[in-house]
Amino acid sequence: MIMHAMTLTLPDLVPALPEIFVLFMTCAILLLGVTARQTAWSYALTLLTLVGAAAITAFDSSGSPQYAFSGQFVDDPMADVLKLMTYLSGIAVVIYSRAYLIERKLFRSEFFVLLLFATLGMMVMISANHFLVLYIGLELLSLSLYALVALDRENKLATEAAMKYFVLGALASGLLLYGMSILYGLTGTLELNKLAAMVYMGVRSPTLLSFGLVFLVAGLGFKMGVAPFHMWVPDIYQGAPSPVTLFIGSAPKLAAFAFTMRILVDGLQPAVGDWQGMLAVMAVLSMAIGNLAAIMQTNIKRMLAYSTISHMGFLLLGILSGTFAGYSVSMFYAIVYVLMSLGTFGLVVYLSQNGLEAENLDDFKGLNSRHPWLAALMGMLMFSMAGIPPFVGFYAKLSVLQALVGSGWLWLALVAVLFSLIGAFYYLRVVKILYFDSPNAGVLPLSVHADSRALLSLNGLAVLLLGIAPQGLISLCVYAMQMSMQ
Repeated sequence: MIMHAMTLTLPDLVPALPEIFVLFMTCAILLLGVTARQTAWSYALTLLTLVGAAAITAFDSSGSPQYAFSGQFVDDPMADVLKLMTYLSGIAVVIYSRAYLIERKLFRSEFFVLLLFATLGMMVMISANHFLVLYIGLELLSLSLYALVALDRENKLATEAAMKYFVLGALASGLLLYGMSILYGLTGTLELNKLAAMVYMGVRSPTLLSFGLVFLVAGLGFKMGVAPFHMWVPDIYQGAPSPVTLFIGSAPKLAAFAFTMRILVDGLQPAVGDWQGMLAVMAVLSMAIGNLAAIMQTNIKRMLAYSTISHMGFLLLGILSGTFAGYSVSMFYAIVYVLMSLGTFGLVVYLSQNGLEAENLDDFKGLNSRHPWLAALMGMLMFSMAGIPPFVGFYAKLSVLQALVGSGWLWLALVAVLFSLIGAFYYLRVVKILYFDSPNAGVLPLSVHADSRALLSLNGLAVLLLGIAPQGLISLCVYAMQMSMQ
């Protein structure tokens, strides 16, 4: 009998090394928290994990897409840039949150483990090239966020917010799955590249394709927090502990942008005429509801939640342009928004000391007379979010408007300018409170946390410096998008 030699081909795991590293370290931190209960070690190892993942991603980056797991996972320049920004966001969240968590006895290893699992879910979403991989990453992120929102088990508001988030998140996941199943029935594939080829050649039922797109776009709208699927955003932002709000309001927006790009651009670009109109309606509603509702808010976390809705509507404008320039400036806008959000919520967390939750606008009255540098940082961030030069928020909005006009959406650009002017009111109101209102009586002096204060300063200065010289970042986004779409 002749025995034939069997060969076993191992998958190329190099494109997924950052994900493997984060998974291994997260499991190690989980075991450390269960056995040794040394939260300080969990804190240090979490920072080490994020820095290590950034080093691996930077070292392993290449100028062309690299595929793994039979084409289901892709490592391309767009993924590398978004992952690096995700790690940076995670590091900022960990450092900003330390003092807050210690003061409220929430400084536990569960926070860091859930944050890393959520980061891993975002990394998988960013690099997914297959519907099932996208969904796995999305659910890993979502389940971690549900638990993080309910981290303070004694807080009824946080528990209620977590339940709302869970129920509405399950509904959105069902919509996504239903849309994916319709597309699978039409094309016979779940891989995004093959899906694009099948749609380009033509499907047997264009009506059913549009029907599936409606479910997909609805699910995407919920995950991005855009109208009319925005109902969860204000309640979750207000009810969650401030460090969790800081996290939800920053890094997941990068994953949501990548999620949208992978599905609509990589997988369904031939059907751009079908999803452009849907995104246009969602963008206009988001800018209208977000900016108008934010004017009436007295809780700054709730105000920033509606601000997020309007900014995500602005982000959709670049994607719906359907052009390479639009995709590039949308990526630029997503990164800029995350920088602004990290600084703004980071200041809210920093000012929440001595048992005070700095959640109401009144808590910021006269901040300039007590802490001029913190007031200056908050003022810069508010000006940037309002789109006022020379801050980077102005250049981000201008770039999106230029891409819109260039692709023929002049009326939509005019609508965006109108709502930006309306939105400037509530940002400038915060600046007025910082500098022209008298501080509340009996406010205790703030403790100085050198690490958080230094990072907040860098965060605020980055918003200013990138506004003065934005070309480096926009060129990086253009290069990443160009190399990824080859």
